[in-house]
Amino acid sequence: MKKVSSLNDSTEQVPLELSATAGIVDELPRPSSPCGLTTEEAAARLAKCGPNLIVTHRRRHIAFEFLSKFGNPLVLVLLAASAISALTGDITSFVIISIVIFLSVTLDFIQEYRAERAAERLKESVAVHTTVLRDGRQREIPVSELVPGDVVFLSAGDLIPADGKVVEASDFFVNQALLTGEPYPVEKHAGLAGRPEEGDGRAQNTVWMGTSTVSGSATIEIERTGARTSLGEIADTLSTRPPSSAFEKGTKAFGLMVMRITVVLVIAVFVINIAYHQPWLESFIFAVALAVGLTPTLLPMIVSVCLARGALRMAAKKVIVKRLAAIQDLGAMDVLCTDKTGTLTEARIQLVQHLDALGRDSERVLLLAYLNSFFETGIRSPLDQAILQHERHPSVDEWHKIDEIPFDFERRRLSVLLNDDRGARMLVVKGAFENILQLSTKYEADGQDTQPLGPAMRDRLRKKFDDFSREGLRVLGIAWRPVSPDHVHAAANDETELVFAGFAVFLDPPKASAAKAVHDLEACGVALKVVTGDNELVTQHLCIQLGLKVEGVLTGADIERLDDHALQGQVERTTLFCRVNPDQKNRVILALKARGRTVGFLGDGINDAPPIHSADVGLSVDSAVDVAKEAADLILLEQDLGVLLEGVLEGRRTLGNVLKYMMMGMSTNFGPMCSMVGASLILPFLPLLPAQVLLNNLLYDVSVLPLPLDNVDADYLKRPRKWDMAFVRNFFITMGPVCTVFDFLTFFILLQLLHAHEVLFHTGWFVEQTVAQQVAIFVLRTRGNPLRSLPHPWLITTVLVAAALSVALPLLPLGAYLGFEPPPQTFLVALAFMMIAFLLVLEGVKRWFYRYLA
Repeated sequence: MKKVSSLNDSTEQVPLELSATAGIVDELPRPSSPCGLTTEEAAARLAKCGPNLIVTHRRRHIAFEFLSKFGNPLVLVLLAASAISALTGDITSFVIISIVIFLSVTLDFIQEYRAERAAERLKESVAVHTTVLRDGRQREIPVSELVPGDVVFLSAGDLIPADGKVVEASDFFVNQALLTGEPYPVEKHAGLAGRPEEGDGRAQNTVWMGTSTVSGSATIEIERTGARTSLGEIADTLSTRPPSSAFEKGTKAFGLMVMRITVVLVIAVFVINIAYHQPWLESFIFAVALAVGLTPTLLPMIVSVCLARGALRMAAKKVIVKRLAAIQDLGAMDVLCTDKTGTLTEARIQLVQHLDALGRDSERVLLLAYLNSFFETGIRSPLDQAILQHERHPSVDEWHKIDEIPFDFERRRLSVLLNDDRGARMLVVKGAFENILQLSTKYEADGQDTQPLGPAMRDRLRKKFDDFSREGLRVLGIAWRPVSPDHVHAAANDETELVFAGFAVFLDPPKASAAKAVHDLEACGVALKVVTGDNELVTQHLCIQLGLKVEGVLTGADIERLDDHALQGQVERTTLFCRVNPDQKNRVILALKARGRTVGFLGDGINDAPPIHSADVGLSVDSAVDVAKEAADLILLEQDLGVLLEGVLEGRRTLGNVLKYMMMGMSTNFGPMCSMVGASLILPFLPLLPAQVLLNNLLYDVSVLPLPLDNVDADYLKRPRKWDMAFVRNFFITMGPVCTVFDFLTFFILLQLLHAHEVLFHTGWFVEQTVAQQVAIFVLRTRGNPLRSLPHPWLITTVLVAAALSVALPLLPLGAYLGFEPPPQTFLVALAFMMIAFLLVLEGVKRWFYRYLA
């Protein structure tokens, strides 16, 4: 029978004290029966205690969220200025400016709100669940629904979902380094008298939220949830913002650059207008309106919607995004580190041979391997599953488990202490061949007499192992040793003087889709590196089958001998990292990042959580253990590199559309803003009314709303894309003057040919500027030929509608209230020819830019 410690076995039961702070939980009664809580009891407790979540920032009411959009300093200044206009009698300007600002802010809020909610729903779809006893039955529920008094079942790989006490335990080891800093797992028992001291986590019958199960199994009773847990009490430290990602740094740098340009241009326009004796209030409102017009006011919304839209598209392709900014990081990823089992191989491992030390088929080896896998309580690896599913599995009825030494990645082996019905007791050990051979002093052939394991036999066994590895077969060493009948606890120092029984040999064929996925990733500029605990010969054989070129190999022993600087010099020219433990995996990731690479790591085991957390893009799969899923930024619903490739392309597409907005908006705003400065020098009146500037900005913002849906050039998707602020700056500095040139051509037509007065000038330039901004989108949104790279149909529709509306407004009765009048037909004809010329010149300058400056 499995060793189980239980409250029923203890002579002293000590109430658990997880916190010195008395709270609402202390008032709750214990479960009324061993069947756990009823659904009704759980619902009542959830309503009283709240969800089992640690909230590091609280969401404000939707009304406050909306009002916060008006907190933009430029918007506040503009509203204040328009209010002053109303007080001075200019009610029309006040109404128009207020309406335009309200519509712009509302559009921004609605789009961003919907995007955030869509992203949250996706994140909830991969939320961690736990097994709880409700109404006498085991049920899977989200951890957020746990309440005090719930009875929860834990096994290896599970996160501890809340603070509680251990009711039953079987070889239950917990990693609680998050709270205590202890480097090694701690075994927990039921019914011991340990109490936490100052919340330091030493109580042996206590578990804490945020820690994780390394091996074994347990039943716990929840005592504290959410903010009342030990982790919740230090939630303030969790709310500290992590270092900004490249994406966040890029958007911040862009905002600062725009702010500096805006300040210079606005001050220049205001000073010039005052110098030319324009009304100071009107000049001030005009200057602020220019600032609003130049500022990419929809950037936060466009970023949010692009990322949320990307997350939805990735979900359709079986990649769930937990952290939205990780979409851009995925698009920028140029190195992917991954294990091979299940990703490069089918993970349908078969036990194909069980051989003794002489290489003969052995039922004894099969029995020992089966006993070890059957009685272990940690996470069963695919190799364990293959052993247990073997068609000739032996009977274990006469065997009983006494104790267990869980697997860890330093020892690379697992041992179980067993006895049989005749009273014989032995330790059965299974693990990495090299480790098992090193600990063995004897060998046996199919259960016959043991023989000393001399140098010649060791060399023979190593050669046999290497032969298996070169054929791509995975091998475990199987060993045992007898122990005395009074030996009741197993420890690592018992794993000595073993008898080497033989080999368990496994076949794990390459995944059918892996070769194409590897080729496609490399074609997209993503270098693949295999980071595995398996040996280098097996891994090299697999790479040959997949067509993955191996440039270099480092083993865990090699990495151990290298300091961090030396490792950084090796990682670039190394493809395979074999026989590595979790710490060495993490060092590989950090070394690649130190070389300036954007690194993704794909893993699904307990040992993968540190490198997943350290990588720029942490990736896991839906079938992974809780600790790996919790550390990951993205979750693959299928463990397939082809699925990941789709996510990489979507990340690049998302960044491409964000950059489009910046490049198009700044190009078509920067030029006209420079024109404003020039026009202020030659005109006896304001070039445009403040309301007209804002209206122009609103029309442009509406026209680009479908941008997150837009297509991205195929060439753009062929290589990793990182944030390049210098490129964006150079682009709009080059494209903006084209708009300025055509603005001055419009000035010439209006002033010299049509002898326009103030209202007609406002009308003519508003129409030209607005139409030019709209049609420029068709040219600037693509690096290639606009006729071959067509926009999304919705984007075409909104652009054409906005352009048509800007032409129609002066012809409508509403136009008079906006300060327009119908322009002469000669101007509209000239405008048509100018727009054709404008598109041709803009396309030519764009091609020159990409050829010589990009």
